[in-house]
Amino acid sequence: MWKCPECGREFKNTNQDHFCGEPPKTIDAYIDAQPEEVQPLLNQVRDTLRAVLPHAEERISWSMPTYWQKQNIIHFAAFKKHIGLYPGDKAVEHFKEKLTEYKTSKGAIQLPFSKPLPLELIAEIAKWCYETGNHH
Repeated sequence: MWKCPECGREFKNTNQDHFCGEPPKTIDAYIDAQPEEVQPLLNQVRDTLRAVLPHAEERISWSMPTYWQKQNIIHFAAFKKHIGLYPGDKAVEHFKEKLTEYKTSKGAIQLPFSKPLPLELIAEIAKWCYETGNHH
């Protein structure tokens, strides 16, 4: 077990990515707490999700920015080398042909900082999650 020297939480993996301290209360607070160079990318993802999910509520869930309407639709979060997009496992499976250049796992997509953000694909995935009810 590895123990974070900042918050004291224990993890199986050494240097496990996590959020230390109290979770942010708003998406603005979440973005403001991220490194300055990452903030514009997070705002691009947020603006894309706002445009395609205009009636969804913005909230923090699982310490991540989340779009919600009766249930969670999609989450996103910043990490050291990527933005994680969390549309759920059915969305990752449905869009697998369009996600071949990204690392994926069950319900998660890693969008590396080294590549331009696929904003049209993010919008398409979020809209699909909302319209099909395949929410995360």
